Amino acid sequence: MKKIFLLTLASVILISCSSGKNVEKRPAPISVKDGIFYKGSEPYYFIGANYWYGPLIGAQNIGDRERLIKELDLMKSQGIDNLRILVGAEGGTQDFQVKPALQPQQGEYNQDLLDGLDFLLAEMAKREMYAVLYLNNNWIWSGGMSAYLEWNGYGEVANPFLDKYSWEDYFQYTQQFHTCTPCREAFIDHVKFIVGRTNQYTGLKYTDDTTIMSWQVANEPRIFTEEDRQPFRIWLKEVVDLLDNLDQNTLISTGAEGKASYLQDLNEYESLHSNPKIDYLTAHMWPKNWGWYDIENEKGSLKVSIDNAYNYISEHVEVAQMLNKPIVLSEFGFPREKESLALTASVENRNEFYEALFLKLKESHNEKGQLAGANFWGFGGFAKTDQKRGKWEVGDDFSGDPPQEPQGLNTVFAQDESTLKLIRDYNKMINPEAVQD
Repeated sequence: MKKIFLLTLASVILISCSSGKNVEKRPAPISVKDGIFYKGSEPYYFIGANYWYGPLIGAQNIGDRERLIKELDLMKSQGIDNLRILVGAEGGTQDFQVKPALQPQQGEYNQDLLDGLDFLLAEMAKREMYAVLYLNNNWIWSGGMSAYLEWNGYGEVANPFLDKYSWEDYFQYTQQFHTCTPCREAFIDHVKFIVGRTNQYTGLKYTDDTTIMSWQVANEPRIFTEEDRQPFRIWLKEVVDLLDNLDQNTLISTGAEGKASYLQDLNEYESLHSNPKIDYLTAHMWPKNWGWYDIENEKGSLKVSIDNAYNYISEHVEVAQMLNKPIVLSEFGFPREKESLALTASVENRNEFYEALFLKLKESHNEKGQLAGANFWGFGGFAKTDQKRGKWEVGDDFSGDPPQEPQGLNTVFAQDESTLKLIRDYNKMINPEAVQD
């Protein structure tokens, strides 16, 4: 397959850039060969994290770089070397949205947040960590597709967190993005702007930076209705073709939840991901959101959640095997006992669910199978959250949970030592080079 990085090993170790800046260390390039990931010349399997807010706390003015450094160091010590990251939010005018936005208005950028993205990538490079950067969002919590629609005359966003709108209203509103020509053109301009960027800290073009493992089209891009199938197909191909044209060095993924993104149609998932320019598959796993987990029957529904997760994994891995491509569980989450936000609440059920997924990943690693990675949602590090109020407000620390959700619901904090030990133990089995003793 394509995406075999052209740089020599010597250039990875020490590169003198045209800007005069030196990059002393960078991670080995990630490529796909024979249906699995390779880090340099060795197979690559990993347990990583969702770290969507990294560029926000990496920003020089509004960020918290001391916290960022501590969190990167902590993750690296656990072998977490793969981070799934939001490039930036759009709009930032709605309730329960990320603020500040990278793109407050269409085509206008917050330079401090661009600086934060550069700084984050530069610090990750020092630790030989990889970034999966998603460029848009299906959901309103970071603006995403709905922001482009509002910018281009489609009226008020049907915000489902306001009493006057339902989720069905939001779905009907947001699916218009796939047929909105000015929205699509603006997003293409955004993709060109980000992919064409040069990191001011390293002097490296993003397209030459092996720290960026993958461009991801969006977070959970979704077909909403039958009438949306063909417009979605056309739009997805348009973006994948663009990314492939802009950057031959970096992997491309969609950000899909699996068949849950496509009206529960596994054949659609297979068809869309058969595109040879899409280098690997993704799937997500949400027992609470998908009705598998019951707060009134936690132990019983934990078993149901694991059984359903195994079935979901198996059918998607079969597709990956047919297409001879790796697959990553790029999101999965599980709450503390009784969905408590208190750091003292038990994480026993969460750990059991995590380990069930890790066992599948370890089995795949041992067999050099297609299931190649898992990014838990999400890492909150040293965030201080309001355990009574719950949802995020301006001025609060960012945590692993997006602004519309109770802060701490699915977050793994630095204090969650048993969960971090579990992650470290399994990374030592499947990705030992990444673990720092």
